[in-house]
Amino acid sequence: MQRTRGRTLVTVAAVAGVLAFAAVAAGCGDGSRVKDRVTVEVTNEGFVPKEIPAKVGQPITLVVTRKTDLTCAKQIVFADMGIEKDLPLNEAVEVTLTPDRQGDLRFACDMDMVAGKLIVEP
Repeated sequence: MQRTRGRTLVTVAAVAGVLAFAAVAAGCGDGSRVKDRVTVEVTNEGFVPKEIPAKVGQPITLVVTRKTDLTCAKQIVFADMGIEKDLPLNEAVEVTLTPDRQGDLRFACDMDMVAGKLIVEP
């Protein structure tokens, strides 16, 4: 009986570990919706998504692809951070930054007409 009980405990522990790993991998570990890598497209609607959750002190990479030529958003500019990147048509461009304060961190085209924001949480 003792031997079976030990196997059962090991099996239960293994299943619990797998479930915990799956929850964290699915983004359920801390209830957070913040990702470290986000795909952003520039379409006729502007930056999609327009709002992106981020965390203070946690690096985030935006992978930005301009999908249309009918836009002024041929660059992405984080004015507060001194970041400017050209956005060639149909080419993914990575923009990595680490927000250093809580609040909204705006990004826009170089003409400041098309915009989005990182919503930086503590």
